[in-house]
Amino acid sequence: MFMPLKRMVIGATVALIAVTGAAQAESYAKLAQQGYKLGKLTTGKSGLPGWVASNGEKQYFCKLKAARAYVGKKGMVMFSTGGRQIEVDRATYDAAIGGPDPSIPQLSDLKAGRVKPDDVDACLPLS
Repeated sequence: MFMPLKRMVIGATVALIAVTGAAQAESYAKLAQQGYKLGKLTTGKSGLPGWVASNGEKQYFCKLKAARAYVGKKGMVMFSTGGRQIEVDRATYDAAIGGPDPSIPQLSDLKAGRVKPDDVDACLPLS
């Protein structure tokens, strides 16, 4: 007697997963090719830093992937997994890695939304 009910629940669960699967993450590189533009660095509902990517109709929240950023010519910050900025001694960091790393973005560029695809994690649709 419970077998049909069990099958119905399983079927409904599979259908729900199939419907919600349409809201998948996109890469920033793909969105940029489609004409999406990033806004300024903000904080998402989760409290994590990121940007809103928009094409005028649809919006995505793109999470910050960069782990560190230079601040001007002498400063540096690192980002915790919770998104907090932690000041770091840039001179010590640069000495440890053998000099400035050109792949590390400037914090001002991140804040303004001028980013490279490597600095952006997955972009999730906003409802």
